[in-house]
Amino acid sequence: MNVRSDISFDKPLTVAIMAMGGQGGGVLCDWIVAVAEANGWHAQSTSVPGVAQRTGATLYYIEMLPPRDGKAPVLALMPTPGDVDVVIAAELMEAGRSILRGLATPDKTVLITSTHRAYAVAEKEKPGEGIGDPRAVNAAAGIAARRVIAFDMDAVARKAGTVVSSPILGALAGAAVLPFPRQSFEEVISVGGKGVSSSLKGFAEGFGLASSNELPLARIASPNPVTAIPASLGRADLDRLLARIGGLPVPAQDMAFAGLKRVIDFQDVAYGGEFLDRLERLAALDTSSRQYAFTAVAAKYLAAAMAYDDVIGVADLKTRSARFSRIAKDMNAGDAPLYFTEFMHPRAEEVVGLLPAGMGAWVSARSAWMKTIDRVVNRGRHVQTAKLGGFLQLYAISSLRRFRRKLLRHRTEIAHMEAWLSLATQYVGKNYDLARGIIAARRLIKGYSDTHARGQSKYDRVVSAAPLLVARDDAGQWIDRLITAALKDEDGAALDGALKTLQSL
Repeated sequence: MNVRSDISFDKPLTVAIMAMGGQGGGVLCDWIVAVAEANGWHAQSTSVPGVAQRTGATLYYIEMLPPRDGKAPVLALMPTPGDVDVVIAAELMEAGRSILRGLATPDKTVLITSTHRAYAVAEKEKPGEGIGDPRAVNAAAGIAARRVIAFDMDAVARKAGTVVSSPILGALAGAAVLPFPRQSFEEVISVGGKGVSSSLKGFAEGFGLASSNELPLARIASPNPVTAIPASLGRADLDRLLARIGGLPVPAQDMAFAGLKRVIDFQDVAYGGEFLDRLERLAALDTSSRQYAFTAVAAKYLAAAMAYDDVIGVADLKTRSARFSRIAKDMNAGDAPLYFTEFMHPRAEEVVGLLPAGMGAWVSARSAWMKTIDRVVNRGRHVQTAKLGGFLQLYAISSLRRFRRKLLRHRTEIAHMEAWLSLATQYVGKNYDLARGIIAARRLIKGYSDTHARGQSKYDRVVSAAPLLVARDDAGQWIDRLITAALKDEDGAALDGALKTLQSL
C-alpha cells in the first residue's frame, strides 16, 4: 500500500462532504468508505440530511483509521470544528458554508470544491437579488484552508456523461490527501456496475485537474457574461431591427439587443419592432450629459414588461423540445424514458386572461362567475407532459400565442405598461433621476398569479411617492431605497416603513 509518510496514525483521518440533493453525496461517501476498507482500514460514515432536496445540504462525515494491535478504533459520529482534514463541497456555496461552520481551518484542512453554482431555494425565493457572491467564497477559501483545490467539477461531469461525485473523487485521489493508491479508487467505482465507463472518465479528469487547480486562481466564471452584438442575424427582417439598435445610445445597445431577443422569442418579429419603436421614443427624450442612463434602464425593463409571464408562455416553455433534451442531458438519462409531471395551479384571472379581450372583461366584471371559475381551477392540476394527452393540453394553450395580442391579459399588460412609460416620461424633464427610478421600479412586477399581484401592488406604492420626490435633489436615491425596501419581504412591511419615513420629511 502506498502510504504517505506525513500522515499520523495517532488519530483518525476525517473527511466532511457538503452536498445538495441530487449531487451524489451519498455515493461519494460510500466510495470513500469502500476505498478505506479495501486497504484494511476501519471507516465509519454518518450523515445529517437537509430539510429537503435543494433546500438544505446534507453533511456526510467520515472517520477512518487502521486497526492497532488487532483492535478496532472508536470513531466519532460528527465533525468537530477545527479538526477536519478534508472538506469536500459539491457546489461553491457549500464550501462557503463549511467555512462559516468552522470545518475548514488554515492550519489543517484541504478544501476540495466545485466552482459551479446550483442555486438553493433560499437564494431563488427572495423577491430581489438573493444569489450568494461567489467571489466572497473564493477570497475566504484562500484564507480559511491550508490548501484549496477548486475547478468546475460539474462541467467535467457533464463532459464525461456522469455526475459530479465522480470528478470529486478523482480530485480527492489526485490531491494525495488520503494514503491510498489511485487503483483503489478506480476499483471501487468499477464494482458499482452502472455507468462505470463514464464514472471512470470523470474520475480521471478530476484526478488530472486536481494538481493544476489550486488557489489563488480558482476557476470561477463571471456570473454575467456579456454577449457581443453580431454583425448579422442571417435574416433580412432581423437585420433591419439589428441596424436600428446601432442607432440607439451606446450605453443602451447591449441591453437593447438582449431585450430584442427576449421580445421576439416571446411573440414575433413585428413585436420586436414595437419594442424598438418604444425604446427609440424614450431615447429621444434622453441626454448624453447623463450617459443615457434612462435609456439603458428602459431597454431592460421595457423588454421585461412586453415579454410578461403568462399561461401561454409557461405552456410554450414546458413543451419545447429543447427543454426535454436539456433535462435528459442533466439527468444523464441516455435513451431511457423520462416522465414529467407539471404542477399547475392557475387562478381565475389567468384563465379569464386567455379569453378575447371583450369577453374576458365581461366575465371578470362578474364576481360570481370569477368565484366559480376560481373554485374549479384552484384545485390544481398535475399534467404529465411525457404522455400524449398531457402534452397536447399544454401544446394547445401554447398555440394561443398567435392570438395573444387580442386576449384580455395582453390588453391589461399593455395598458399598464403605457401608463408606466407615460409616468416616467412625465418626470424625465423635471427630475431625471426620479424618471430613471420610475423605470427601474418595473422590476417589482414579475411572474403571474399571486406573485404578479403582490409585485404590482408594491410597484403602485413605490411610484405613488413620485409627487413627494419630484422637487428633491436626492429623488433618485430615495426611489432606489423604496425599491430595495419593496424587495426585502413578501408582505411589504419594509416598504411601508420607508414610505412613512419619506412622508415625515
